[in-house]
Amino acid sequence: MSSGHTAAIVLAAGASRRMGATKQLLDVAGEPMVRRAVRTATSAGLSPVVVVVGHDEARVRVALDGMPCHVVVNAEFTGPTSTSLHAGIAALEPGVEAFVVLLADMVRVTPAMVRALVPAPDAGSAPLAVSRYGDVLAPPLLFRRSLWPELLAWHGEGCGKSVVRAHRHEAVMHDWPEAALRDVDTPDDYAALLADAGDGVA
Repeated sequence: MSSGHTAAIVLAAGASRRMGATKQLLDVAGEPMVRRAVRTATSAGLSPVVVVVGHDEARVRVALDGMPCHVVVNAEFTGPTSTSLHAGIAALEPGVEAFVVLLADMVRVTPAMVRALVPAPDAGSAPLAVSRYGDVLAPPLLFRRSLWPELLAWHGEGCGKSVVRAHRHEAVMHDWPEAALRDVDTPDDYAALLADAGDGVA
């Protein structure tokens, strides 16, 4: 399997209740957060890139104008994460063998981190690759097609948490600095992001 057959699903549908504003549109180093996530995926060689939107759909679409991505709408964006992931999987082309799920608000994830998850053509058959930040398992996560039925049967939060847990013994683990796990949920989180210097956010 080559990276050309590995897609990306960027989850960017949430209502940003704790932020009080559409965080997908917040500026990070000169571009909206959601646009940055797509750029991370494309820079890592993933294609196609599916972006799942919901809250503030029209403005998020504008923020993605000109980007090489396919936008799909999750009409149930106020529900659990699984509704967005299911919408993204449904939009993937038949030739896709695996996808990497990314969260728009994990702005410290780099293309190199994403690229590391994608197996080489002669790699083994591990059904998933998982990012580990200390003791926490979180996106980006890679799922091969063999796990998609389980993901589609799963309902809940956490980007397929129960599926990851069930197959943890089969996963290829990638360890990253715990600082890279920090997402942007609140105004304080965003203020801290803007105040950070030299931590890879650029």
